[in-house]
Amino acid sequence: MSSDALKAATQFVALNEKSEPYLVGSRCEACDQLFPGLRQHCAGCYSRDCMKQIDLGTHGSLYSYTVVHRSYKGVSVPFVSAVVDMDGGGSIKGTMLNVPPDPDELTFGMPLSVVFRCASCINPEAEGYVSHFFTPALDA
Repeated sequence: MSSDALKAATQFVALNEKSEPYLVGSRCEACDQLFPGLRQHCAGCYSRDCMKQIDLGTHGSLYSYTVVHRSYKGVSVPFVSAVVDMDGGGSIKGTMLNVPPDPDELTFGMPLSVVFRCASCINPEAEGYVSHFFTPALDA
């Protein structure tokens, strides 16, 4: 994944000054609610101008998933679409890599790591965009 002119594929993938990707979120200083992406207002308590930018981290656990058998043209199926509870709070949706799309191979609560790849690895039309994916945690 070359860092030349990379663009973030989602609102919660950000690039630091070295063009290294990370997951960004917002935490409400009034009610402590956490959201993926940058926000100015809290959807939990409706407070304004109380959101603090945070890093969502690099590990979590599988909360829910579905095996996708039909998708957009050019996207290889089947694949696993997952909702992951992030260590430190919040949940985020993403595609799992390096796992068979077989429910017998997936366990709720299994530890996962965040990895970043060019989004074209699942959608050929997404060349130049970096996105987050989840893989089984190697240190589990």
